[in-house]
Amino acid sequence: MKKLFQRIWLYIRSNPKNFFLRVGFLFFLIWFLFDDYGLVKRFRMEAEHRMLLEQVRVEQQKVVDNELRIHDAHQPDSIEKAARERYNFRKPGETLFIIRK
Repeated sequence: MKKLFQRIWLYIRSNPKNFFLRVGFLFFLIWFLFDDYGLVKRFRMEAEHRMLLEQVRVEQQKVVDNELRIHDAHQPDSIEKAARERYNFRKPGETLFIIRK
């Protein structure tokens, strides 16, 4: 172990500019990858952004579906259809089959 440290110290003493250049580059690389605005954080944020865009798309589709349902609510047949589907209403003498996913 002592020989290893001596070899490292000898290299540092013989090539100080080269050593500090390598150390500086290593610190820059670590900073570039793991800083608050580094690549690792950027990839995580982009993945989260894609997930949020997908959630927005799903919610917008729900809004469009609800708007269509509200638009159709002015017709008497649609009210009957909604009551049958959502609340399991039925007419007298009808058999009701409930199929769940």
